[in-house]
Formats: sequence, structure tokens, C-alpha cells
Amino acid sequence: MSHHLDTPLARQNGRLYIDDLYVFPGDRGTVLVMDVNSTITGPDIQPGFHPEARYEFHVHVGGEERESLTFRATFGEAGPDGRQPFELAAAGELLLKGGTGETATGGHARMWAGRVTDAFYIDLSLLTRVNSAVRDGTAVDLTGWQPSEATNSFAGTTVETIVLEISHEHPVLRPGTPIGVWCATRLATDAGGWHPINRAGHPMMWPIFWPDDTRFTYPANTRHPSEDFAAEGDHLAGQVAAVVAAGGTAADPRGYGEAVARRLFPDMLPYVVGTPATYGFAGFNGRNLADNAPEVMLSLVTGMAVPSGLRPSVAADLRDEAFPYLRPIGR
Repeated sequence: MSHHLDTPLARQNGRLYIDDLYVFPGDRGTVLVMDVNSTITGPDIQPGFHPEARYEFHVHVGGEERESLTFRATFGEAGPDGRQPFELAAAGELLLKGGTGETATGGHARMWAGRVTDAFYIDLSLLTRVNSAVRDGTAVDLTGWQPSEATNSFAGTTVETIVLEISHEHPVLRPGTPIGVWCATRLATDAGGWHPINRAGHPMMWPIFWPDDTRFTYPANTRHPSEDFAAEGDHLAGQVAAVVAAGGTAADPRGYGEAVARRLFPDMLPYVVGTPATYGFAGFNGRNLADNAPEVMLSLVTGMAVPSGLRPSVAADLRDEAFPYLRPIGR
């Protein structure tokens, strides 16, 4: 039987699940990358991008509560060769058109979309230990964890990626401009609207705090980032406080938990246009493809050093200095 598009949970799948968001400087401007549809979820994923979905990059300028820019990518049905046509629009204006596997340019932008080998890296057995602590409010148990024996659970997996580069000649995104970036997927409904499905800003938020949200039912999927702290700041602060209190890693667990909540909410990546991107212990300024974001986030949440055992070199051959900055399958 067919599904109605506005039926809860209908037609939701990996093509709508955001795996990662990156923001960093490119050859010509600011690069925004959204990864979806990872093969880590299993062998039965549907290939490509959802033809009835929107893939959105939201950009807040100068600390504003609401976004100043939204770039929306949409995809058509795949042809016999598997390629999908796509369009990119902003403020109701069509910026460019193209097809997956090729670079399209127009309107201060260039875009590439298609399947790549995933450059993300983590040993998921380490994440499981932190998941348990956050869920149960206990100290993180690293007994037996040997960083020297860590392996990349994502080695050989692939994702569908959207790589969008906005020129420094853009009237808003000029060098020196402070911005905040988050991304979202939306699904068309029978009523003609767009239902929000999933969103992402800081890395590892869903795997750490909402690991069981496999059906996109958690309220954070559909609310705007400006509502994050009021809606869940106290809850997230309490989770972190419980972990650091149990582990004795903070003198003021509640204060530490609130500081972490305020650092992660609103859930978007801060970045100053035209500056080097880094998501690290020194601070958050965008996120580049090599950053060891899992190690940073796991350490932040637990209030102690959590060595991942992996280095950026583990996925160095999957990154490229030239646009689209990732290695497409077959290249």
C-alpha cells in the first residue's frame, strides 16, 4: 500500500538522516557540507537523495536569533544511470541547476552532490561507553579501553554528500563576518507543506544525547535552534552534571553542566567567514573535514580527557584540497 507523505514516520529513512555538518574555508569562499544516508546503518539503504525532500543550510549572521540566509537543495528522481538532477535556491531565487556527480555553478555558489567514502572517524565501542554514562548518570568506565587498539568503525562506509561553496563575493558572507550554521531535512506533505524531519549543528549531539531516536520522533528534530536552551538546556545540563559528579571530574558539577549546555545551545556551528576552521579543544570555529570532533565532544561531556586513539591521518586519503574537498566514489 502507499504511504501518505504527512503520516507520522512515513517514508523516513537514511536519505533524510543527517550524519555530519562541516563549515570551513575553501578555495573561493565558505564551504558548507551536509552528509546523509550512511551505509553504516546497513546494506539495505536506498541510494541517492530523497526526491521529495529539501536539504537546507541555515545561516545566522552576527549572532541573530533567526537565520538571515537559507540555501535549499532539492533533487529529482534518479535516471537510468543513477544520476539525479538537482536545484539550489535561496530567498525564492534559483541559484543553480545540475546533476549528481558533477559541479554546478551560479549565484555566487558552486555545488557538488553525490556519494563519497565517509571521512568521519571514530571507534564506536568508545561512544557506547559514554552513551551508557549519559543515560545512567554514572562515571564513564574506560576500564580496558586501549586507545592504541582503536579502529575506525566508519572505514569503508559511504555517504551521500552535498558540498556547497559560497563565494567571498557574496553580499552577506564576506570575510570577517561571524555566522552560525545548522542544517535540516524536510519532507513534502500531501497538504503541500514541508514537515521538518532532522537537523544538525554541533557534531555528535544525537549519538551522545539521543542515541535511540531512530524514528526522528525527538522534539529537537523539529524545533528551531533559538528554542534549544529554553526547551532542553536544563535537561542537558543535568545529564552532564550527573556524569561529572559521578566521575569527580568537576568541582561544581551543576555549574559545569550548565556551561556545557550554553556552549552547545543553540545547536549550530559558529564560524567567522574567511578564517581557519577548527573544532577542537582550543575552541569552536566551524568544523573542517579532518577535525577529531568525537574526541572533543566526548571529553567535553565527561569533563575529562577521553582519548579516541585515532588521528586525522586515518582518513587523510579521503580528503582533497580541491573542490569538492572529498573523494567521490570511483575517483
